[in-house]
Amino acid sequence: MEALLQLYTRWSGAQPAQVQRLPGAGSNRVYYRLSAADGSTVIGCIGTSKEENHAFITLARHFAECSLPVPQVLAASDDELRYLQTDLGGTSLFDALAHGRQAGGCYNDEERRLLVQTIRLLPRLQFIGGRGLDYSVCYPQPQFDRTNVLFDLNYFKYCFLKATGIDFHELRLEADFQRLADDLTADADAADTFLYRDFQARNVMLAPTPFFIDFQGGRRGPIYYDLASFLWQASARYPEQLRQELVDVYYAEALHYAALPPRPEFDRRLRLFVLFRLLQVLGAYGFRGYFERKQHFLDSIPPAIENIRSLTSSGLTPNPSPTGEGSSYPYLFEILHKLTSLYTPLSSQRGVGGEASPLSSRRGAGGEAGGSSILVVRIFSFSYKKGIPTDESGNGGGYVFDCRGTHNPGRYEQYKQMTGLDEPVIRFLEDDGEILRFLESVYALADAHVARYIQRGFTSLMFSFGCTGGQHRSVYSAQHLAEHIHRQFPGVEVRLCHREQGITKKWEAR
Repeated sequence: MEALLQLYTRWSGAQPAQVQRLPGAGSNRVYYRLSAADGSTVIGCIGTSKEENHAFITLARHFAECSLPVPQVLAASDDELRYLQTDLGGTSLFDALAHGRQAGGCYNDEERRLLVQTIRLLPRLQFIGGRGLDYSVCYPQPQFDRTNVLFDLNYFKYCFLKATGIDFHELRLEADFQRLADDLTADADAADTFLYRDFQARNVMLAPTPFFIDFQGGRRGPIYYDLASFLWQASARYPEQLRQELVDVYYAEALHYAALPPRPEFDRRLRLFVLFRLLQVLGAYGFRGYFERKQHFLDSIPPAIENIRSLTSSGLTPNPSPTGEGSSYPYLFEILHKLTSLYTPLSSQRGVGGEASPLSSRRGAGGEAGGSSILVVRIFSFSYKKGIPTDESGNGGGYVFDCRGTHNPGRYEQYKQMTGLDEPVIRFLEDDGEILRFLESVYALADAHVARYIQRGFTSLMFSFGCTGGQHRSVYSAQHLAEHIHRQFPGVEVRLCHREQGITKKWEAR
């Protein structure tokens, strides 16, 4: 916090008169509203990931140069872990649409005007923002690809579909997943457009016109993804007629920036991404709802199923049967037909929301009914002189990484009393670069292992980092892996222990 205040003072020439911490939004970054004596305000951000902050700062500056409606980055620290941006106020599009959302999708004229205004701006961000953009800065990867698709489809399979108790043939379903992944990424390499990835009403601020925020997870990718994400968001319950009106607005506006496929082909491609996004969000709702027992996500399942019902009844190819005959993914459609048959349509329920789910009492994929299968990842830093940490879970241990092959700050007098948590040591290690290359391999291995453990319903995983004194390199590595896993896998609980310093920290699953 002190470093953020120093950044503000250097930028403004005076200390802030008031500092207000803003509510969290599900990320590791912490936001503050900093007020000057004259009442003017800016937003200060403290992040834990240099790469993620660098992505946001670089993208924001590029978009601002393109005259796109994004917050302006006013100042950033040398390590980019702290920055200041313009204050866009406290009213999001999500807030402004509350009446229509609570009325079950009956949006008034003003709400519809705001939706049209927002959708008209999306092609500008995608097409103009994508021109000349250095996608290599995008975090955690520069492009939407087949690996992304298959990971999310399997997330749906293991975290939602298995929890329903529906019997299915895994190889037949996997064959349809492979075909769907091929279709979704068919023109990914040719795309020169920016994929926002988290385009939703909460990430649009009204100041008073729409401004886009939280685009740091964006990358090169197809334009359909963002449109599907926004218009088929389950909790919004946009009526089908309103959706189609907004698709019309988007298509007409996008034609000003590029040649698009003929409308029938555009609509077919869009429905592919709608299908993918619905499966993707059901995977998230299943994990957060069935496994973590969070009611908000259980409540989101019925409207998502209603979207599935509507989509499968219209089909992705001409004249398919309800079970998918004539579709490119017949077995997937057969399974989705079984899935929708388990739920009473919202229109026939007493209330708009209806019951959370007829499946909420079924056993989860990883344990007995009512049980929890949250994966707990424990990460240690340690000194080899004092031995490798013991595994108290009874599973016999996990990965142990030797950091002693990287440049040691402890060899230099000015760093001997510091640890890998102190900024001078962090700068030394990152400027040297060896630890960053080391962690790239660790992240790749850890990501694959955590994802597999989640799929298999395992509950314990352990990583340990050792160096000579357990003070510099191991502490830096353990801290960064913990933050990385917490950021990449929101449903995982992360427990960190810097053994030789007696420091512990826990990140709850969210």
